[in-house]
Amino acid sequence: MMKFHAFTVIASAAKQSRSRCGLPWIASSLSLLAMTGTMAATAPSDAWTDLGHDILKELIETNSVHAKGSTEAAHKVEARLLAAGFSRSDVHFLAPPDHPTKGNVVVRLKGNGKAKPVLYIGHLDVVEAERADWATDPFKLVEKDGYYYGRGTIDMKGQDAAILVALIRLKHEGFTPDRDIIAAFTADEEAGGDAPGVEWLLKTHRDLVDAGFSINPDGAGDAVTRNGRPLYIAVETSEKQYMTFAIAAADKGGHSSRPTPENPVYHVAAAVDRLAKFQFPLHLTATGRAYFARRAEMETGQVQADMRSVAGPNPDPAAVERLSNVVETNILLRSTCVATEFHGGRSESALPVDATATIQCRIVPGETLEEVQKTLTGIVADPKVKLSVVYPPDVSPESPLDPAIMGKIERLAAEKWPGIVILPEMAAGASDSAFTRQAGIPSYGVDALFEDIDDDRAHGRDERIGVADFAGDIDFNYRLMKDLSRAE
Repeated sequence: MMKFHAFTVIASAAKQSRSRCGLPWIASSLSLLAMTGTMAATAPSDAWTDLGHDILKELIETNSVHAKGSTEAAHKVEARLLAAGFSRSDVHFLAPPDHPTKGNVVVRLKGNGKAKPVLYIGHLDVVEAERADWATDPFKLVEKDGYYYGRGTIDMKGQDAAILVALIRLKHEGFTPDRDIIAAFTADEEAGGDAPGVEWLLKTHRDLVDAGFSINPDGAGDAVTRNGRPLYIAVETSEKQYMTFAIAAADKGGHSSRPTPENPVYHVAAAVDRLAKFQFPLHLTATGRAYFARRAEMETGQVQADMRSVAGPNPDPAAVERLSNVVETNILLRSTCVATEFHGGRSESALPVDATATIQCRIVPGETLEEVQKTLTGIVADPKVKLSVVYPPDVSPESPLDPAIMGKIERLAAEKWPGIVILPEMAAGASDSAFTRQAGIPSYGVDALFEDIDDDRAHGRDERIGVADFAGDIDFNYRLMKDLSRAE
């Protein structure tokens, strides 16, 4: 998943971390839990934190980049669930026949049927990492200076471990939810995408993952600290639709000593230049207005006034313009299209016979492919330049700001971190929630694995999470899973 901090330009933050300490008898109890599933429900919370560490270590040290696939990691998740007492009929390992290395696991903690299930989704794959780029081995979990280092710690094997611990803990407590709790640990969310697990499960095994709503910790906008204090937790209720276009021109070519105005590079470059000067109109959804209303609580002065203005029914154009001049807020105000690639010509001494630019768009939910295509056609405005669709959007509607769901998140967060703000958010990046929303399952990205706003390492070198933050996330996921499984 591509993540970004919407607060980057205005805020700064620092991590607060403490070393994990585990007593020998706790470690012994967890070994027994992993082997036999016999730990009492009254085991201290430190034991569950240590179990989370062991699961995280196992997942980090299972290389699941695109080329290797997620099957090995999925089998390890499957083994943990079966050892914890889940029946074989409630744990399913599934892989597409034509992609056997892209394994998925679906587990169900059965409830009393008072409400439709809740579905948790978490991907097991990670992006590539080279040992030479890292201070530590990216595929070894290393604890150092209050952090866990390893590829996938923040995106998203840390969250996978927290989900798995919550399920195992609820199972051992004998907890019966009002709604079934389903968790899908899936393949191929990151680069590659030849067998996206969530999309495949929804198409081929809908009965196993059908739910009233979905929670996707990877879809979270972020959990952020400022000066060592938790500042906000973003709840992603929508994400921009990803779509790609190409603009191209062609000519007969010729010798470079005989230039003509029909040069395809000139025509495509001129169209790209017009796009660079274009700005889509303001488009705020319910999530967008709620975001800026809540975000204003953390600001002062002109920025606060501007955010309150755009959250209202009649935004001040001057406020819109000021917020549009900051990348992190501009992308939440409107759709965007940007040139990302340019190809043209074959030789420096020959006139090009063709030129092509790739236009990558991130569109606010509710806008259509046809509308964007019409807008881009008007920008190109050149009969020599052809506009074509390269990748149509996975239409992903906005999920409602459900008071029952948002209220439970807010109550739990306020109890754990008094004064924290819950920030509804539309993500500019993409996640597997696009598939669940497209399938008619309202989806919410929420997680409490706090990050340093000035040091986001997802997909980067020396990826890491705070040891104390990971322990907090384990507790948060357990308590939220329990709360959300109760019918109103």
